[in-house]
Amino acid sequence: METFQAEIQHHFALPFTNPVLIFAVLLFIVLLAPILLKRLNVPSIIGLIVAGVIIGPYGLNWISNSHAGMQMFSTIGLLYIMFIAGLELDLGEFKLNRNKSLTFGFYTFIIPLIIGFPVCYYLLGYDANASFLTASMFSTHTLVAYPIVSRMGIARNQTVAITVGGTIFTDTAVLIILAIILSNSTGGVNPAFLARLLISLIIFSVIIFVLVPRFAKWFFKRAAPEKYSTFIFVLFVVFAAGFLVELGGIEPIIGAFAAGLALNRLIPHSSALMNRIEFFGNALFIPLFLISVGMLVDVSVLLDGPWTLIVALTLTVVALVGKWLAAWATQKTFRYTSTQRDLIFGLSSSHAAATLAIILVGYRAGILDVYILNGTIILILITCIIASVSTQRAARKIVIREESEPLSTDSMGEFAQEKILVPIANPTNIGQHVELALLLKDKGSVNPVSLLGVVPNNEEAEKNIVSFRKQLQDFVSTATAAEVNVDIITTIDHSPADGIMRTARETMTDIVILGWPGRAGLWDKLLGEKIEMIIKSTDKNLFVCHLDQNLILNKRIVVITPPLVEKEDGFGMWVNKVTKLSSELSIPVLHLGDLDTRAAMLEQNKSVNFTFEPFTDWNNPMSCGDMIKKDDLILLVSAHPGYISHIPVLESLPTRIENRFPDHNRIVVYPKQHQVDQLIESDDHIFIP
Repeated sequence: METFQAEIQHHFALPFTNPVLIFAVLLFIVLLAPILLKRLNVPSIIGLIVAGVIIGPYGLNWISNSHAGMQMFSTIGLLYIMFIAGLELDLGEFKLNRNKSLTFGFYTFIIPLIIGFPVCYYLLGYDANASFLTASMFSTHTLVAYPIVSRMGIARNQTVAITVGGTIFTDTAVLIILAIILSNSTGGVNPAFLARLLISLIIFSVIIFVLVPRFAKWFFKRAAPEKYSTFIFVLFVVFAAGFLVELGGIEPIIGAFAAGLALNRLIPHSSALMNRIEFFGNALFIPLFLISVGMLVDVSVLLDGPWTLIVALTLTVVALVGKWLAAWATQKTFRYTSTQRDLIFGLSSSHAAATLAIILVGYRAGILDVYILNGTIILILITCIIASVSTQRAARKIVIREESEPLSTDSMGEFAQEKILVPIANPTNIGQHVELALLLKDKGSVNPVSLLGVVPNNEEAEKNIVSFRKQLQDFVSTATAAEVNVDIITTIDHSPADGIMRTARETMTDIVILGWPGRAGLWDKLLGEKIEMIIKSTDKNLFVCHLDQNLILNKRIVVITPPLVEKEDGFGMWVNKVTKLSSELSIPVLHLGDLDTRAAMLEQNKSVNFTFEPFTDWNNPMSCGDMIKKDDLILLVSAHPGYISHIPVLESLPTRIENRFPDHNRIVVYPKQHQVDQLIESDDHIFIP
C-alpha cells in the first residue's frame, strides 16, 4: 500500500514529469478552453494563453518550461503558424500588392523603432546598445492571431496578404539586426560574418525555392495513392527548412515561412492535403504553442517593485502605439477602411516568439537586464490578448460585410445554390475531373458535388450500379477529406448522353464537367460520339476536359475567347471560375481575345491576376499557339451554332488544339448562352460574325 501511495505521489509531484500525464493535461486544456470562452464571446486564443499562465511554472507549476516535450511542441507550433501563413498566402494577390507589403513592412519596422529608441534611451535610461536592441523588439510581431482569420475564411483577403508579407520583411530585418548587434558585442561586425550570412541566405534560397518545388512535384505525382505520405513529406520540408536556415544564423521561423511559399502553388487551398495540414495545426500544434506562450508569463514580477511595473507598462504602451501608428499609416497611404486598419493592427500587434527570442538572447549576452526581460513577458501577455480581440472583431465585420453583399445572379444562380455534376463514363479513367470539381466549387455552396454513373439498360444493370458505386468510394473519401460533400448518382439509360442530359435537368445542375471525347474504350467512344448532342441539347455550363496531368503541374492558365463572348449569359460564371482556379493553383492567367472582352473581365472581377494579349486572327486561330508554353493549362471558351459568340472555326478548334498540344491539360468551356434571335429582339445593333 505504501509503495502504491509513493508511486501516486511521484506521478503527481509538481511539476509533472510523466509525459503521458502532461500530454493529457494539455489536451484537456485545448478541449475545454474554447468551449468555456465561446460562452463569454472571448477568442479561444486568449483562453489558451491564460491557461498557460495558470499551469505554468509561475502559476500552479503543473508543467515546467524546461520539459523537453513542451519545448518541442512550442517550436513545432510556432513553425507551423509561419508555415501555414506562407501556404495560405495568395501569391497572385501578393504579387499584385507586393509594393503594399513592402510599404507596410517598412512602416511596421521603422515607426516602432523610431518611437522605441528615444523612450528606452532617454526615459528609461538604458545605453545605446540596449535601447536599440529593445526598440528593434518593438518592430517584430508574431502572427498569433492568424488562426482567427484562417478559421473565418478570410486568409486570402488583400489586407491579410499585405500584413503577412510585411511580417516576414520586418521580422527578417530585425533578426538580421540581432545577429549584427551580437556580433558587435563580441568583437565587432567583421566581413567574415557578413559573408557567411549572405552565402547562407543564397544557398538556402536555392534549396527552398528551386530544388524543393521540383522534388515536391515529383513526389506528389508518384505518391498520390499514399494519402498520408504527402502530409509527412510536407512536415519534413517545414522542419528541414527551419533547420537549414538556423544553420545560417537566422531564426527557423523564416525557414518555415519560406517552405510555405515554396509549396504554396503545389497545395491548392481546397485540396484534401491542405485540409489535413490545417486540421493538425489548428487541433494540436498551434494550441500547444499558445499554451507555451502563456507559460512564459510571470505575473508576480509586477510585485517586485514600481520599476518593474513602470518598465512593463512603458514597453507595452510603446509596442502597441508603434504598431497602431504603422497600421494607421498603411490605412492612409492605401485608403483602407477603419475595419481593414483594425485587422492589420490586430494581426501585427501581438509579440511572442521573435520578440522573446531577441530579448532572451540579449539578456543572456548581458546587453539587457532583468527588468527588460520581465517587462517583455508581461508585454507578450497583454499584446496577445489585445491582438486577438482586435483581430476577431475586425474579421467578423469583414465576414458580415462580405456575406451581406449581393451575389451576382448569372445563369448558375446564387453561389450558395451552385451544383456541379461530374459524369463518369469509366471509374478507372476518371483522371483529375473530381479534383477540378473540388477546386471550382464555391465554398458557400450548400450542395454537394455529384458523381454520375449511367449504366446500360440490360440484364446486368443492377450489378453494374453496385460495381460503379464501389469503384467511386475512393473519390468520395478524397472529397470528404477536403470537407466537400460528394454524392453518387446512378441511373439506367440506353444512351449515356441521354442519361447525362436527363440527370442534369432533374438535379437542376449548374455546371457539368465532361471528359474529352475520343478516348479509348467502347464506353468512352459511345460518350464521345454523343458529346455534340450533350453540348447542343443541355442548357448548362459545360466544361469538357482533358486532364491527364495533375493540375498543380500547370504554371499558367491560357484563356482563349472569341469576339462577343462577354454578351453570353454564362460569361460571369466562367470568369469567376477561372479566377478561383487561378487562386487555388496560385498561377497567373493569360487572356487571348478581344479588347471588349478584356474590359468586361476586369469589370466582372477586378482582382483577377491576368495579363492580356489581343487576338483577332480568327481566320488562322492556331496562330495563338505560339504564345502557349509547355506547362500551360489551355482553356478555350466556345459556343455552338445559334449563339451570339459562335463563329464556324470554333467547331473544329478543340480538335486542332488537341492535335497540336496532345500532352497539355485542356478545357473547353461552353457557357450557358443567349440565343441569337433573343438578342436581336433586344439589341439590333449587335454584329454577328
